[in-house]
Amino acid sequence: MDLRAIFAGNVKRLRKERGMSQEDLAFESGLHRTYISGIERGVRNVGLDNVSVIAQALGVPPDALLRA
Repeated sequence: MDLRAIFAGNVKRLRKERGMSQEDLAFESGLHRTYISGIERGVRNVGLDNVSVIAQALGVPPDALLRA
């Protein structure tokens, strides 16, 4: 099981469920839009601090982004 792919899919799904664009998520998390794009494409390794920041921006606990 590829944890990076699971994380990418969860971020993308939750972002879309909330009606957010990548730019919206980037603004809310304080990260760059191209970084969010790379995460959703599964090409970026995400540090634990950024997992927490993204989870907070999406309004979910961090572990929700890592569940299959």
